[in-house]
Amino acid sequence: MSVAGIQSALQQMQALQTQAAGQAANTKPIAANNGAQPTGFANELKASINRINDLQQISAAKTEAFQMGDPRVSLNDVMVDSQKAGIAFEMGVQVRNRMVNAYKEIMNMNV
Repeated sequence: MSVAGIQSALQQMQALQTQAAGQAANTKPIAANNGAQPTGFANELKASINRINDLQQISAAKTEAFQMGDPRVSLNDVMVDSQKAGIAFEMGVQVRNRMVNAYKEIMNMNV
């Protein structure tokens, strides 16, 4: 791996860290919504699914660009985006599995 590739990967990791820190600072309690947009579980779930879809589309686009020989796309970028999309998808699958298990448990409760 070249020095430029390592520096590129390091810059991406630092950008992700900064983005994650910014998202953590921007999260507000549900009670402090101030009527801007309705919040709730369904809206958050939909937003999460949309983010997973966006990550997969970005990964697919960079993979295709790299395969076509675009000099602006490095293998490091393709692999990092592929891993991000894969991890996000696995997280979505785990959330779905837990929701199904919770639903089954609620359905089996005696009323």
